[in-house]
Amino acid sequence: MKFALIDSVRTEAKKGAKGICPNCGSELIAKCGEVKADHWSHTNKRNCDPWWENETEWHRSWKGNFSTDWQEVILKDEVTGEKHIADVRTKYGLVIEFQHSHMEPIERSKREAFYKKMIWVVDGTRLTRDYPRFLRGKEGFRLTSKKGIFLVESPDECFPPAWIGSPVLVVFDFKGLEKIKDPRDWRYPLYYLYPKSNKGESFVAFVTRESFINRIITGK
Repeated sequence: MKFALIDSVRTEAKKGAKGICPNCGSELIAKCGEVKADHWSHTNKRNCDPWWENETEWHRSWKGNFSTDWQEVILKDEVTGEKHIADVRTKYGLVIEFQHSHMEPIERSKREAFYKKMIWVVDGTRLTRDYPRFLRGKEGFRLTSKKGIFLVESPDECFPPAWIGSPVLVVFDFKGLEKIKDPRDWRYPLYYLYPKSNKGESFVAFVTRESFINRIITGK
């Protein structure tokens, strides 16, 4: 976790510090080293939030584009009492989940049902085959009558199958943490896979990172 409560104040991890988990109320200790990003860890093994995954530098980099008040927001279902920690929740009520590890469609659907108004941002660098598959598949993109929108007849040949058919926007990041300045590099943009796409056909758009982040911040 990036934040713990120290004297009821959300605080980032600092070497030697102890804090309280804002989600489950148990003790956290700061883990600060040279390999992983500074973070908080529960002192005892605890199933605080089964949806929470160990954060990579990619996660932290993305979350850092948004206000700290929007990061690691705890959401609760008032009917069931179920609680989960959203990576980012904007003041407009939009949840953004940054996903690095593999996820089965059933698990994905559970999270979409809980968060409702959300966007996925998927790390396209996790598997070495993902970007080459996208490059092969993009040759079949067909421009539609709407500027910047492409029709993809076989989306499962371009993107990981687990994300095909999501009812929310899925954004693929094939650049990751690599420094790429050439906007002509196909890894430079982000790729929208539009909601309710199916295995028959999907709609895809390219967008700059700056535009995507700005639209989130401004609520567009």
